[in-house]
Amino acid sequence: MSDTKYVMAIDQGTTSTRAIIFDQHANIIATGQKEHEQIFPKAGWVEHDAAEIWVNVREVVGQALGRASLQNGDIAAVGITNQRETAVVWDKRTGEPVYNAIVWQDTRTQKICDELGALGGGAERYKDRVGLPLATYFSGPKIRWILDNVEGAREKAEAGHLAFGNTDAWVLWNMTGGPDGGVHVTDVTNASRTMLMNLDSLSWNEEIAGEMGIPMSMLPEIRSSSEVYGQGREKGLLAGMPIAGILGDQQAATFGQACFEVGHAKNTYGTGNFMLINTGTSPVPSKNGLLTTVCYKIGDKDAVYALEGSIAVTGSLVQWLRDNLGIISSAPEIETLAASVEDNGGAYFVPAFSGLFAPYWRSDARGALVGLTRYVNKGHIARAALEATAFQTREVLDAMNADSGVDLTELKVDGGMIANEALMQFQADILGVDVVRPKIAETTALGAAYAAGIAVGYWSGEQDVIDNWAEDKRWTPQMDTDERDRQYRLWKKAVTKTFDWVDDDVK
Repeated sequence: MSDTKYVMAIDQGTTSTRAIIFDQHANIIATGQKEHEQIFPKAGWVEHDAAEIWVNVREVVGQALGRASLQNGDIAAVGITNQRETAVVWDKRTGEPVYNAIVWQDTRTQKICDELGALGGGAERYKDRVGLPLATYFSGPKIRWILDNVEGAREKAEAGHLAFGNTDAWVLWNMTGGPDGGVHVTDVTNASRTMLMNLDSLSWNEEIAGEMGIPMSMLPEIRSSSEVYGQGREKGLLAGMPIAGILGDQQAATFGQACFEVGHAKNTYGTGNFMLINTGTSPVPSKNGLLTTVCYKIGDKDAVYALEGSIAVTGSLVQWLRDNLGIISSAPEIETLAASVEDNGGAYFVPAFSGLFAPYWRSDARGALVGLTRYVNKGHIARAALEATAFQTREVLDAMNADSGVDLTELKVDGGMIANEALMQFQADILGVDVVRPKIAETTALGAAYAAGIAVGYWSGEQDVIDNWAEDKRWTPQMDTDERDRQYRLWKKAVTKTFDWVDDDVK
């Protein structure tokens, strides 16, 4: 394979869509990026316009190719990574979504989850088969909501006219032709986030789909994370190019961080936080509030599994301080504001805006800012907001150590917030282990690029990923044990204040 060729990753994220072109050494050649609208029709509801996302995909691909002065023939393969659990339902005949995409953060499906739990087993009803608790986070109940609430949707679904996908499947279907021969496929990592896939056989569970009222004809074919699914549509910018990798965003980051050995872990700091630990070729059930998920599957090799700790609100808390409260005007300002004070002034901020995810899974929780006195100012609130990210990560790390039986010795980190030096130092302090930042911070897009490149022989396999990975900076804990224990104890106390907030009559 000539060195002149490149691999493109399309990263369809929660707030924006990006196209990034990489060379063989994982250097970034060019990028394109565009944000999409965040739609909040009611409290707890979060939607995206899937049609807008598809327009943006085409735009960012054009931006990246243009900035690199490349044509489609210069691209060896295209990989897709995506926000997981965000459900798109569309009409296969027209290509039109029947409703906005329901985003992973959305909590409208709580009643559906409660009804399913009441059939027996509660939140654990499907967990031994799919690795996930019954929670609003996952795609299955979102599909059910669309079929129940969009006029004519169920009839069209029963007639075989509707398709479902997380945004990976939506983007792939459109890229390969849409209504004109589009490929309706997802990969094992995305399928493992629907609550509809058997973890052991990597196949759809018809019984669970039946209980949720989801026709099997809606579901995409499940394939590995690294194989050629199809080619770019004739009239597109990537006409004829092999689309050859799909990994859900957190799994893509784990792959890009070269976490290929059992016990290797990474934490991504994005809209939310997601920590994954490689558990090898057998799924490990969690007793401590973690999710059992597929980490990756390369071609016909065995699937590799992971335990995941998912935190709903981290980076989006900074956005909230900017957009809803206006105490900062840009996200990077949070670091300066937090640095204006020596500590949190006794304030703890638990951002349970969409309930609490791991390790609690409490959909009845809502955000709380506690420990306030007249002394507390906006600097303390900014600091408490940043510290919330580190405290939530510590809770997940404790659960991982308990479930895996292995104490993590260091944590690889990636995502937007790792540029925040103060946060990374506090993270190391509160964990009591080293925090390590890689030279290439775009590990999510890179993981998808690797999966696609490996499928077409551009890279030979996991060893190339390991060889390309390099450390940029390491933070070592500096806080003494007593202070770490005191702060963590107060955080845990703050978390209890968020429970049981939502009553039946809370709008």
